[in-house]
Amino acid sequence: MSVPQSGSGPGLKRVLGLSSLILYGIILIQPTAPMPLFGAAATLAKGHVVTTIIIGMIGMMFTAISYGKMANVYPSAGSAYAYVTREIHPSVGYFIGWGMIFDYVMNPIICVIWISKAAMNMIPEIPFPVYVVAFTLLFTGMNLRGIEASSRTNAIIATGLGVVIILFLGSAIRYLMIHPPAGVSEWTRPFYDPQTFSFSAVSAGASLAVLTYIGFDGISTLSEEVKNPRRNILLASVLVCIITGTLASIQVYTAQMVWPGTSFPDQDTAFVYVAGRAGGQWLFHVVNFALLIATIGSGSGAHLGAGRLLYGMGRDNAIPKKFFAYINPKTRIPSNNIILIGVFVLIGAFLVTYPLGAQLLNFGALIAFMGVNASSFVHYFLFSKKKTFLNFIVPVLGFSICLFLWFSLGMKAKIVGMIWLSAGVLYGAYRTSWYRKPMQFAELNNNED
Repeated sequence: MSVPQSGSGPGLKRVLGLSSLILYGIILIQPTAPMPLFGAAATLAKGHVVTTIIIGMIGMMFTAISYGKMANVYPSAGSAYAYVTREIHPSVGYFIGWGMIFDYVMNPIICVIWISKAAMNMIPEIPFPVYVVAFTLLFTGMNLRGIEASSRTNAIIATGLGVVIILFLGSAIRYLMIHPPAGVSEWTRPFYDPQTFSFSAVSAGASLAVLTYIGFDGISTLSEEVKNPRRNILLASVLVCIITGTLASIQVYTAQMVWPGTSFPDQDTAFVYVAGRAGGQWLFHVVNFALLIATIGSGSGAHLGAGRLLYGMGRDNAIPKKFFAYINPKTRIPSNNIILIGVFVLIGAFLVTYPLGAQLLNFGALIAFMGVNASSFVHYFLFSKKKTFLNFIVPVLGFSICLFLWFSLGMKAKIVGMIWLSAGVLYGAYRTSWYRKPMQFAELNNNED
């Protein structure tokens, strides 16, 4: 499929090296990514959180390679929706984009749920519904004003979270020195506990633990500003997954050693209680506050990202263009979409729990990841003159692992997700007179602002 040629205007400056890309990816994901989902993953996997993190890392590494390779073909597209639309078919791209909407909308929902629970740990007198309304209005208001966190602010937050991780690990090591586990077998229980291990439980936990890596794909959007993008985008994507997986494994391993069971005072903020056991009340409040601030940042960013995805699909006429492609002339943001996402977040925070919301997010994310792997397979193997084994096996493994994790999601998540996908199919049928006409979108420009 042909791609429009670049215009003759000025382009972006290639200034980012490999180390800058890796730092950017880690900031996108956040170094404390496994902390908010620790309780839900421990419950689902019956304590095998480390194992689920490692399984997720392996799957995401193959997908990261596919993202890196597709970023070389479409340097400014940077999304599964765009890759699939161009490489496979607009209708399949629409289907992937419809699934991505679920991913993007659920992200701010689970962030609002989590920070509302974290705020209750600080001021329990204010009820949960009040916090939900307040944080939803905060996200919506921030994004309607066009407020975005700068890269410097994100770097400061990431540094602060790094300090929190060091404080936790230091306290956890001190706790384990004072209260050492009984026997060598206790040290390996976070990886494998013969009393509770089951393949189905670990698979379900792994399908949730993928949430740890959500955001690494953002690296691909910087292709036009990177030195040697063919090498560095791919390398950075893979290395960010490895670094994130290693940091996450260390965090959850020490957490499981400090708190071996899967029963917590509050499952959603379980890691905060683990920190409290390891270091006392001061660490409880430090970790709680740090994660609250970090989640506000990621939640408001996810809210804006959801609005931009809807704008992109509206601009391409995949969904009603008049409403979804509207840009506020003063703030230059898709205000209709920001308000609509705010409504969804407010309703969703009362309808779903954090674990279910996280699985619903992964329902859409894994569909997108499968789409990227399929696009890589089509471009680099199926239609390529040079059919190498690596160009075959990497996307096939990436697709297969993502499909396995997708099938491992909870039944409720799959039912709700399939209802959403069915609505997408029906809308697509409406747009194409029950598929008697081809689904045609506005031409995708590879150099859109």
